[in-house]
Amino acid sequence: MDDINVDALFLGPKSENRSFFKEMLNFLMDDYMEWRRDYHATDQPAILESDHIRDDFRATLLKTRLTLTNLAANLQLKSMPWFSSRYLGHMTTDTLMAANLAYMLTLLYNPNNCAYEGSPATTELEIEVGKQLAAMLGYDTKKSWGHITSGGTIANYEGLWLARNLKSVPLAVADIAPDLVAGLDEWQLLNFSTKKTLDLLDRVQQEGLFERFRRHSAAGKGSGHGKLGKVLVAQSKHYSWVKAVDILGIGKENLIFIPVGPDYRMDISVLEQTLTTLLQQNVPVLTVVGIVGTTEEGAVDEIHRIAELRRAFEKQGLSFYFHIDAAYGGYARALFLSPDGSFMSPEQVQQEWQSPVFEKEKCRYPPESVYQAFKSMPEADSITIDPHKMGYVPYATGAIVAKDKRILSLISYFAAYVFEEKEENPVLLGSYIMEGSKAGATVAAAWTAHQITPLHARGYGRIIRRGIEAAIQFYHAMTDSKQLQINGKAFKAIPLIRPDLNILDFAFNRVGNSDLTKMNLLNQKIYEKCSYKSGPVYTNDFLTSKTALDSVDYGHVPGRFALAHGIPEQEWDRIRTVYILRMCIMTPFLTNHTPFDTFLGKFLQTMKEKISQIMNENEAFI
Repeated sequence: MDDINVDALFLGPKSENRSFFKEMLNFLMDDYMEWRRDYHATDQPAILESDHIRDDFRATLLKTRLTLTNLAANLQLKSMPWFSSRYLGHMTTDTLMAANLAYMLTLLYNPNNCAYEGSPATTELEIEVGKQLAAMLGYDTKKSWGHITSGGTIANYEGLWLARNLKSVPLAVADIAPDLVAGLDEWQLLNFSTKKTLDLLDRVQQEGLFERFRRHSAAGKGSGHGKLGKVLVAQSKHYSWVKAVDILGIGKENLIFIPVGPDYRMDISVLEQTLTTLLQQNVPVLTVVGIVGTTEEGAVDEIHRIAELRRAFEKQGLSFYFHIDAAYGGYARALFLSPDGSFMSPEQVQQEWQSPVFEKEKCRYPPESVYQAFKSMPEADSITIDPHKMGYVPYATGAIVAKDKRILSLISYFAAYVFEEKEENPVLLGSYIMEGSKAGATVAAAWTAHQITPLHARGYGRIIRRGIEAAIQFYHAMTDSKQLQINGKAFKAIPLIRPDLNILDFAFNRVGNSDLTKMNLLNQKIYEKCSYKSGPVYTNDFLTSKTALDSVDYGHVPGRFALAHGIPEQEWDRIRTVYILRMCIMTPFLTNHTPFDTFLGKFLQTMKEKISQIMNENEAFI
């Protein structure tokens, strides 16, 4: 079955599908307990009926009951209601019912996916999930490889780990077998393409020189104090990239931040200028990182243009590893895939996405640059993608996919106590990953989600599309809306950028206010009244998140946003930080059976009430 009903995939904001969920949970738990009981059925019980009536036994069960009851009460009091359409904050929401059930079931079996012996069922599922993600991202599943990590941070570390070790291959080969790279100087050795490097590695293995080579590579000698080159990533990067260059010995001084443009995507013209300068100075480039779904804005870098630049600079003698951090936006590629897995034309996309929202000319989606970015993702050497974000799978479930699985030999390790090196097992997962012990339950959750919800426009696409529709409607509602009249003063909400995905950043300001400190305080107070900071979260009508865009990370680009609010340039130069509210609309139920105008009215009414409270509390300042 290709088509899915989104409403049948989730427990629901009001537990609408609780009967099915409880039925399946009871069945799965009973089935698991029968499995225990039937294993060598003739074995005698270890816990006798007489044990159950012992005072200490019953006291222990009572203590267990009370502890779990207290935990349940505490969770309800202090947990975020991700499931609710009123939660419009971080990158999390209700998760798929099937994924939750698969997780609960599998954690009872407690598989450890570090070693096949400890997880024969879920290790195979992990390899299968890697292939499913590879196919969705446009890779050849016969040549690529992927696996589940604990999150996007570890996946990004692994991407840079692959890039670092790959870059060192030609230099290491020159040390041990100079005839294989005869006539090439160091600059040429540092600028092999990914394919050329892996082809050279094949020669090394054929010559029986791999172990000698490994000792001379980055895995053996380290990063060479920056000799392998610079890491280029947009200013809008996730903080994991700063940590990654430190952990992998590349060094923060070799991390170059490329400014973003007014759309908060990497400025490709600056990237080109930077690459040109590095080429002129004979400074190698280790990797360029493109982002599909920035953490703060949900922006999609122009992946197609980065790929074009790589091809152009390779002709000039400069090559680099290309990684995409699609931890957040990777699953959105399903929006562009037909049920047969092919990447649809813009016309086919529009036909597939028929909806009253997208039929409006001003709401048309996707923009050409976003379409081309997703289309070009297979040109990257590796991609980070998180099932626990837009895959709607429980934490902690990240993933990385590599385009050419030959690269795994550069990071392969064997631990005798986990598995034997000569063991002919195609899924010796622990030898190719950064983590050690890892839960098979998250793998089972992702695999189950993919089985039920296809990785194309009529599967995941139908879930993700709902959030994008809502974000675009919010954007136009804010840009078209009139001022809010509150206590005799006018206020206006302005969005940061038109959403590339389902994240909308915006800020309020009092009309006529030119003081950025006051504007920042207003939005900070709004956040505090729409978050856990104002007390138990269940008392809030809406929950949102926030961020601050400053000149350190974003240069002068946020100053344009401040200017749109009537903040003069000299005021931005004085404060150099703008505080904004962030709405990540992952819920597929925001306007389900509810007109958007009705939901918008409730939201704006809540904002009016919060701002009125803030004015009463800070009248002299606001």
